[in-house]
Amino acid sequence: MTWILIAIIVIIVLWLFITYNGLVTGRNRSEEAWADIEVQLKRRYDLIPNLVNTVKGYATHESSAFEKVSEARTKAMLSQGTASASQAEGELSGTLKSLFAISEAYPELKANTNFLELQRELSDTENKIQASRRFYNGNVRDYNTKIDVSPSNIIAHAFGFQKKNYFDLPDGDAAQNPVEVKF
Repeated sequence: MTWILIAIIVIIVLWLFITYNGLVTGRNRSEEAWADIEVQLKRRYDLIPNLVNTVKGYATHESSAFEKVSEARTKAMLSQGTASASQAEGELSGTLKSLFAISEAYPELKANTNFLELQRELSDTENKIQASRRFYNGNVRDYNTKIDVSPSNIIAHAFGFQKKNYFDLPDGDAAQNPVEVKF
């Protein structure tokens, strides 16, 4: 009888360790995936001033558009957490679309090799941001599921594991559609 009781206690302790470690692993994977998004966003932020300066050389009278792009970039760079980052990234995407709309009116700008290279790099970065966002959201989904389902929810609540927010873009045309980069 005592062996059965000892076996039950050992099984319960093992389950606690495995469940706790699974929650920690899920949290760490979500945080790592968020760091991947931040790397791609930083790359995007670094490209934007070069792009703006290139367009400025051809369209000097479009200063309000340049200011909006710069303000949106600064706001996005200063955002903290997924909710504010999502909002700021949606606004930045909208201002970048207006910048590319301006470039359409200047054929010599569209032929500039520096501008074309910046467009290519930005397009590549936008694709990487989307892939990173999907990876992050998948990790958050798995982690949040572990927090919600029984019996791991008991351990999650006992040790204070908190659900994470998805990195979604806010509603609206500018935010939902990626920046279209035309060559």
